[in-house]
Amino acid sequence: MPARALPHAPGTSPAAPDDLPTLPAHLAHWAHHTPGRRALTFADHSVPGLSGSLRTLTWHRLDIRTRAVAARLTETVAPGERVALLSPQGTDYVIGLLAALRAGVVAVPLFTPDLPGHADRLAGVLADAWPSAVLTTSGAADTVRAFLEAHGLSPRLIVTDLVPDDQAGAPLPPAPDEQATAYLQYTSGSTRFPTGVEISHANVVANARQALTAYGADTHPVTMVGWLPLYHDMGLVLSVAAPVVRGLLSVLMDPVAFLQRPARWLRLLSDHPNALTAAPNFAYDYCAAVVTDEDKAGLRLDRVAVLANGSEPVRPETTDRFHAAFAGQGLPATVHCPSYGLAEATVFVSAHRPGQPLRRYALDREVLAAGKVLPVAPDDPAAVLFAACGEPVGQSVRIVDPATTILLPEGEVGEIWVQGPNIGRGYAGREPQTRETFHARLGRLPGHWLRTGDLGTMLDGQLLVTGRLKDLIIMDGRNHYPQDVEATAQDAHRAIRPDRLAAFAVHAGRTTGDAAAAGATIAAESAVIVAEHARDLSPQAHDRKEVAAAVRAAVSARHGLRLADVLLVPPGTVPRTSSGKVSRTLTRSRYLDGCYEGFERGTA
Repeated sequence: MPARALPHAPGTSPAAPDDLPTLPAHLAHWAHHTPGRRALTFADHSVPGLSGSLRTLTWHRLDIRTRAVAARLTETVAPGERVALLSPQGTDYVIGLLAALRAGVVAVPLFTPDLPGHADRLAGVLADAWPSAVLTTSGAADTVRAFLEAHGLSPRLIVTDLVPDDQAGAPLPPAPDEQATAYLQYTSGSTRFPTGVEISHANVVANARQALTAYGADTHPVTMVGWLPLYHDMGLVLSVAAPVVRGLLSVLMDPVAFLQRPARWLRLLSDHPNALTAAPNFAYDYCAAVVTDEDKAGLRLDRVAVLANGSEPVRPETTDRFHAAFAGQGLPATVHCPSYGLAEATVFVSAHRPGQPLRRYALDREVLAAGKVLPVAPDDPAAVLFAACGEPVGQSVRIVDPATTILLPEGEVGEIWVQGPNIGRGYAGREPQTRETFHARLGRLPGHWLRTGDLGTMLDGQLLVTGRLKDLIIMDGRNHYPQDVEATAQDAHRAIRPDRLAAFAVHAGRTTGDAAAAGATIAAESAVIVAEHARDLSPQAHDRKEVAAAVRAAVSARHGLRLADVLLVPPGTVPRTSSGKVSRTLTRSRYLDGCYEGFERGTA
């Protein structure tokens, strides 16, 4: 029986058969059928200007480089062994990843040691994964080699861009089984301990197809434009897996280039019609705040197809600010797509569909704290605003009581459980955690379910993500969502740097830092806020007593929550995950370990 092909998008080549089991199989298809078409472009912003210097590979060229590096890997590493990618963002990163998959080894997507603030995490992941080889580039090789030696690691080093093309003709092992592990996706870093999710070849192909369908890219031509790091789950799937499955052009830029000048991202969106891109909340807020009128000149955003937002939860206020900032450049109001996903599900779970108005919900804060949903007017002082994350594609989502594991009806808040072909195999080397997270049972429903650890509800068939189960601040029997408390705190005083603060609970009897030295002991389950102060402010502008008093008053009035401590720290001090989100768990650990001693605080 002939393989069935995906729909043919106007203006593109015929789609690949839907029975191709791996990303390398899709790459070989496009290299054979459309060898001269552009596959991958990297915008190098080491030169002046917004657009950067573009370097492009065709499908034929990408295939040659992938087969050459795969052959070198085959000579060096046995099938099933692990190979870490410690390369800068760029074409060689994609080549290395695809080569590892073609060689039948397990890729471990990581980053170079010079990524600020993540050296300890890199060392921890390498010690956990214990790779047999490391793929890097000639420009990063010395830094990578020194880092490995300093940490007592001795994997074989392969410099991707120095592998000659003629190795592409060398024999390769049989194509890997689709159920074999393709790569380890290390979770974004919200805890101290790195955990690698085993993603199979079938998982990543299935999830790429699910994302393409959700964003309308299965039947319409789009260009993937992204700055998200390729070691992050969303960056990997949207900038590598999805374009390889669909035969689409992927345009990449370095995350640092975005942070230095976010208008570069917008320029790439303007230069590539029908662009599909993704970013977290902070990136949209960042653009709205710092992109100048001069940078906006000449931007055409009327042709943007999808702006995915993968934060949990997605704030509609962020969407409104971004749209207001760039409506003058023609940005359509219907391209914003709040989305939900996690590494354990490869990445994508659900998304709002492009071309439709944003689904907004205003919920009563007190009722939400009790685990129920009560819609109120958006301007109600008790309202908490949410943007719906749409519906799943090709997978099932249920809301479950996390304590009783009983299915909950629409309108009640519980843990989000997911089932589908994109769910990873489990946590590498952690069987108890795998059974608990990946092998949950839900009543008489067949099969295993993934317990996401995220809280949410269904309204009108739409998924609303309300927060993270482990991050809840529970006081006096009431649930307080930390992101809600943080939003109140950062609005309370201009000295607090937006989206650079963490609210968390501390247990009774704990003493910390200066509070301990002063004999202050937390007497009950309490809440703490650690916040970075804004840059370029005089000491008088962020007086600790004034800031603490403003934050305490605002949090008490809106949430009925008494803060045990309000701590101001310098910019860059609150730890973040690999995806740029604040890590509340790690901030709490550092707080309890006394790592913030000596900083400005306002202890009760």
